[in-house]
Order: sequence, then C-alpha cells, then structure tokens
Amino acid sequence: MSQSYEFYSERARESEAAAEEATLHNVRERAERAAKTWHALAAQAKSVAATRERVEREKAEERAAEAARVGEMQASGA
Repeated sequence: MSQSYEFYSERARESEAAAEEATLHNVRERAERAAKTWHALAAQAKSVAATRERVEREKAEERAAEAARVGEMQASGA
C-alpha cells in the first residue's frame, strides 16, 4: 500500500462520496468516520514528506559545507 498524501486523500474522497450516497444512518456515520481518519492520515503523510524534504535539504547543505571546508584545507596545503 502506498502511504502517500495522494493515496490517503483519494480514500478520503471515496469515503465522503460513500457517506453522501448512504441511505442508512449507521452506514453514513461509518463512512464519515472513515473519511475523517483518511484525512488525518493524509495530513500526517504530508507532514512526514515535508519533514523528510527539510532533513534532506539540511543534510545536503551540511555535505556542501563540509566539502567546501575540505577544499579550502587542501588549497591551503594543510
């Protein structure tokens, strides 16, 4: 199963549609609860992706800074 924002958002939309089409109260409530859960999972997936991107960016900056320091040390003959 793909744990992406798009996947969870699509499941939420499907659950919302099922809730709108439901004729039985308990079926509608179940679909509404499912939609709420899918939305929460989508928000969490989006947050995780943003955090992952931030961490990767920070690591890339650290690697670039380290490479620059090594380059400066080599250029100065140390």
